[in-house]
Amino acid sequence: MIQPASDTFRVLHVSTGNVCRSPITERLTRHALDDRLGDARSGGIVVESAGTWGHEGAPMEDHAAEVLVEYGADTDGFRGRELIDDHVIRADLVLTATRDHRAQVISMGHSAGLRTFTLKEFTRLVRAIDAATLPDPRSAEGVVERARALVQAAAALRGWLLAPDPEADEIYDPYGAPIPYFRTVGDEISKALDPVVTAMTGVPART
Repeated sequence: MIQPASDTFRVLHVSTGNVCRSPITERLTRHALDDRLGDARSGGIVVESAGTWGHEGAPMEDHAAEVLVEYGADTDGFRGRELIDDHVIRADLVLTATRDHRAQVISMGHSAGLRTFTLKEFTRLVRAIDAATLPDPRSAEGVVERARALVQAAAALRGWLLAPDPEADEIYDPYGAPIPYFRTVGDEISKALDPVVTAMTGVPART
């Protein structure tokens, strides 16, 4: 059952086919949230994914699923989705694999510009935000409020903290590549997600 909008913060991960990068990012985000907050408290944050050329109804690529299993993340029940307006309208935060995906989401309208970032861009901005300025995350409502404040703070910093080069904000498509490349992409995504989930929840990763 979908929670009321006031009690929910929706994260939307976007790539091209929604069978490689965005499924990995979606399920790693869910895994990190559950690990740090537990199922009950992480329920206030809903994590989804879609593709700009999404393979509607398709399972994730086998190598993507294998990478997720290696991280201990859940692979069950995934089906690819074509990105549509409603996904963007409902999302509080859109994180894309590349700058091109970001531009495509923003071009759909719906005032998406201030809440759409590449994943690596958002990570860079989040690292610069003083966690002490964010709301207390110690309840489900607090995590949702904190996540909203985090997006606003990141948007305010965007013009000041530019990428050292355009490639720094890209996560390249592993579609059709062997499993070692998928593992490299999984590691890249995991490292980018860690500071984001820490900032969102106020809980660092377990060591």
